Amino acid sequence: MAKLGKRTRAAREAFAGKNNITVEDAVALVKTGATAKFDETVEIAMNLGVDPRHADQMVRGVVTLPNGTGKTVRVAVFARGPKADEATAAGADIVGAEDLMETIQSGKIEFDRCIATPDMMPIVGRLGKILGPRNLMPNPKVGTVTMDVKSAVEAAKGGEVQFKVEKAGVVHAGIGKASFDAAALAENIRAFVGAVSKAKPSGSKGAYMKKIVVSSTMGPGVTVNVESANAE
Repeated sequence: MAKLGKRTRAAREAFAGKNNITVEDAVALVKTGATAKFDETVEIAMNLGVDPRHADQMVRGVVTLPNGTGKTVRVAVFARGPKADEATAAGADIVGAEDLMETIQSGKIEFDRCIATPDMMPIVGRLGKILGPRNLMPNPKVGTVTMDVKSAVEAAKGGEVQFKVEKAGVVHAGIGKASFDAAALAENIRAFVGAVSKAKPSGSKGAYMKKIVVSSTMGPGVTVNVESANAE
């Protein structure tokens, strides 16, 4: 069995026996346990009572966190002409059409969010096998296939988070940095949980939100009371 370092042992001891606690208590605990030499990301993982293999139980959506993510998001936009200029003016990091497609096909993916105007989808569609598994494929349901390129780019840069349930029924995302004020992290957590709650699919039966865990990049996780996290 691998020997645990002093920092890891101390964090686990601090978290021991603390489960199903309020959002505020969880945030305080996670911030205390984030002792790495870099500004750790605070992450949330939700176990949902859905089976995403069925279309009527798919959970996906987008939420703008009120206090941002603390992460610099690199945005690529598929557009031509005035819309390409609009994307560049809005702060997009990469803008292109066929040239951008060829760059991605070569294996060079230097962006975290991909946006496209509707007329670009025949080109973007060829990249489904590359972008799809990375959750980068533009989709009108989450606002990344749009003619309003300016708003889409600004939202992506301003703290918008996309979420999509995985095979095991888990949704996870980064909701801020350990350096954030505790109140800001708590507000972000509730905004994210609220968005997932509103995205409840018609095919979901029984308990929808089964478990919520909050952690930092290098720290242990702590279970959060579902009612506390889903409070309006």
